[in-house]
Amino acid sequence: MADPAPTQRPPLPPFTAETAAQKARMAEDAWNSQDPVKVSLAYTEDSQWRNRAEFFSGRAKIIEFLTRKWARELDYRLIKEPWAFHDNRIAVRFQYEYHDDSGNWFRAYGNENWEFDENGLMRRRQASINDVPIQQSERKFTWPQGPRPKDFPGLTALGF
Repeated sequence: MADPAPTQRPPLPPFTAETAAQKARMAEDAWNSQDPVKVSLAYTEDSQWRNRAEFFSGRAKIIEFLTRKWARELDYRLIKEPWAFHDNRIAVRFQYEYHDDSGNWFRAYGNENWEFDENGLMRRRQASINDVPIQQSERKFTWPQGPRPKDFPGLTALGF
């Protein structure tokens, strides 16, 4: 069976403010799908990751990681915004909300550094993330499961 991975994932580097924002929104929408296979296709076959204290590489490990993540982080909702960009790199700030299987809610705050190959596939992702307990009444990311609606405000508009 042929690899379903695309050979290119536009927009391609070098990035502009517009294409960096587009790339961040595409990543946000994919992650909000909570489909590990779909998300993994945005990364090179040998993509290197650091997520919190975990280090791994490759699409199979990405799928494994995301499957575990979304089994623990229930009712997951994510917003990403570009912070800076240069050539083939984008820095993103993000927040997401979720609850655990005991009903405890959290807001995760983080930063990611992304590096892309010439085809627009991410070859390196480094994420630093902190979780803060919140009450369910403090949730801000309240759209239905799936991608954030186009008219739902981003982090800056929400005051984060």
